[in-house]
Amino acid sequence: MEILTVKQYNNEFSSGNRLIDTYPSYFTFHYSDRKNSNTRKTYLHHLNEIVFSMSINPKIAIVISDTSIKNQVTTSIVYVYTYNFPIIKTIHYAVNVTFTEAELFTIKYGLNQAIWSTNIKHIIVITDSIYTIKKIFDSSIHLYQIQSVAISKDLREFFKRDHLNSINLWDCPSQDNWSLYSIVNKETKSFNLSLIFPCKLLWDYSQKNECDDITSQ
Repeated sequence: MEILTVKQYNNEFSSGNRLIDTYPSYFTFHYSDRKNSNTRKTYLHHLNEIVFSMSINPKIAIVISDTSIKNQVTTSIVYVYTYNFPIIKTIHYAVNVTFTEAELFTIKYGLNQAIWSTNIKHIIVITDSIYTIKKIFDSSIHLYQIQSVAISKDLREFFKRDHLNSINLWDCPSQDNWSLYSIVNKETKSFNLSLIFPCKLLWDYSQKNECDDITSQ
């Protein structure tokens, strides 16, 4: 677990040093009109065109993530698409965490995979939790600032690397059934796990063999 100093924490949220102050042109948010069906169709069509054109670009990574809770288990799945490489798929299970914490962790993991991929200049994030992600760029006090600082640190490294680097964040509500997001959404909801020891922090610790391996290490 990464430990953040008081100085790092204060710097991230001090006036004039926030992401929105330092790199305002490096990231954009795109919101779906969740009330107007015609506008939504146009929006999804535009998203299709962008993803298709960028999927054949070796400098672009597409991150699609989703989180769900069933039987007290939070399941998070993230897919990272990069040109001419196998899809990076990661699944995380946890209990005793809030839904927002799980979403922020999943986004951080997906961004981290894309940011440190070779030659990636542009990242497209597609999620139905865009308002949660916006907390990363929010300077006001909220419950998830520690998670936001960790993600902000990765973003700063990405933006510093090249002034042309950018991130586009696209809203994609699950009810729209957009093809790529639906794959992740259905898979996230398909898991039906029962904890052996629900008091444990991580579902992995419910598995005796894995627990023994961790203990021996």
